[in-house]
Amino acid sequence: MAPRETERYSLQRRKMTLRVWIIFLMMETTACLSPGPAVLLVMSQGLSRGVLASIWSSCGILAANALYFAVSATGIAAVLVGSRSLFNVITWVGAAYTIWLGVRTFASSGAAVSASASATASSARMFTNGFVLQISKPGLLLFFVAVLPQFILPGRGVAGQVLILAITSIFIEFVTLSLYGLLAAQVGKLGVGARFVALANRLSGLMLILAAVALARSRL
Repeated sequence: MAPRETERYSLQRRKMTLRVWIIFLMMETTACLSPGPAVLLVMSQGLSRGVLASIWSSCGILAANALYFAVSATGIAAVLVGSRSLFNVITWVGAAYTIWLGVRTFASSGAAVSASASATASSARMFTNGFVLQISKPGLLLFFVAVLPQFILPGRGVAGQVLILAITSIFIEFVTLSLYGLLAAQVGKLGVGARFVALANRLSGLMLILAAVALARSRL
């Protein structure tokens, strides 16, 4: 292949890589903006405990995502999905934990916590709640096994491409979740009253429970 043709081929490959990345960026942004269990958890923490608690929950969620990206890069996710019994166990554990979070959120008080010390004192628990909620969602396994490989170009290092996608995804989701948490925390400080916060918590808790039921029904 002539040097000029080689340079043109290399440029086309870079352009194709950029196009694939932009498609992934658009898809990830759209998915993050959709209110799912993770967003509901972050908003409920922001309403009841303040912005710091919501950020800690976001960090737990993103830590689980980072683990999934690492698993995807090593190919273990395909093995997990191939094991029907293990997949079912993860599904039911995830559904049960989501229901538990939903019940706690539904029953939580309407009094917003304005002091950041309270959120800081329970930062480990907020992180753990976010991590367990996200890591126990088997649907993410399907995403990383069936959807993510579509953005991996053959002939290139898989680990490097997964790293780029992981950084992109984690950054977008962190910004999105932080905005949701900040918005919820500000609503809690607007003086709209504990009744509004309690109503928002009940709505979030109910949606978490419905999401868990839908997750469980998908396995029946």
